[in-house]
Amino acid sequence: MLSKLKALLASSDQPDSLGSQFRKKRLAHFEQLVERNFSGKFPIRVLDIGGRSQFWIGQDLLAARKLEITLLNLTEEPVDVPGLSSVAGDATNLSQFPDGSFDLVFSNSVIEHLYTSENQQKMALEAVRVGKKYFIQTPNRHFFAEPHYALPFVQYFPKSWTFFLLTKTRLSRGNKWNPADAQQYLDEIRLLDRREFKRLFPKAEIYDEKFLGMTKSFTAHNL
Repeated sequence: MLSKLKALLASSDQPDSLGSQFRKKRLAHFEQLVERNFSGKFPIRVLDIGGRSQFWIGQDLLAARKLEITLLNLTEEPVDVPGLSSVAGDATNLSQFPDGSFDLVFSNSVIEHLYTSENQQKMALEAVRVGKKYFIQTPNRHFFAEPHYALPFVQYFPKSWTFFLLTKTRLSRGNKWNPADAQQYLDEIRLLDRREFKRLFPKAEIYDEKFLGMTKSFTAHNL
């Protein structure tokens, strides 16, 4: 029973986790929007800010060669998958790309990792500038479970309390965190609520991802 619970609460990179199930549902919604908006125009150029190759491997749109995806991270990632390439860059400064360089800018759970509201604003402006369309997702600050730690309500705690819980107990997915990793996450994560997210993307439609009647995450898009 405990092992099943740990699997359910594991990172969304783990296929049996709750986060992975939500990711699959989100990607299905994304695929529907892409098919509807870009029918007859494939392949389209996509910039995935903070994306990894394993996120896309096995996805129908990539397998069908409907997407040509550029993965952007702080360091270039070795990629040997048709339809995927990788570049080094900064989400808050995409000056290597002219306006409208991509048919679509995609980002999944990245904008909350940028330390400050100023950096989040910069990323939002850059995503809208370089992409003709965009699909940007982030967790909801007011969802009861903080998604990075799988702990309830710790987003409202002083960071010193959360650091203690992460490094001195096994309450976070049954594991103790390395202190350096815990501090890094506590420093960089700034969760957004719906009002803040809408302010970053004022012209976007906001798609609410629900769990038990509560909004777990938001996606801003203009598809």
